[in-house]
Amino acid sequence: MSDDTLPPLPDRLSVDPNSPYYDEAVLSRNVGVRFKGQDKTNVEEYCVSEGWVRLAVGASKDRHGNPLTIKLQGPVEPYFREG
Repeated sequence: MSDDTLPPLPDRLSVDPNSPYYDEAVLSRNVGVRFKGQDKTNVEEYCVSEGWVRLAVGASKDRHGNPLTIKLQGPVEPYFREG
């Protein structure tokens, strides 16, 4: 699959179904995120234009059952994983 056939990734994307930035169609295409040049597997949300990611911190949950997250600033590169 070449990059020409894939739709562009959104500027902001979240894995939380309650978020206005959640997009099931995009997430079903196996999206990966590089933050500061390293692949991250615990990204809950990202924003390319503002340059930040929200990463899940361990297995801890908040009072609503959502993962606890930390917001980090830096260059964000979303991409479609092969396969």
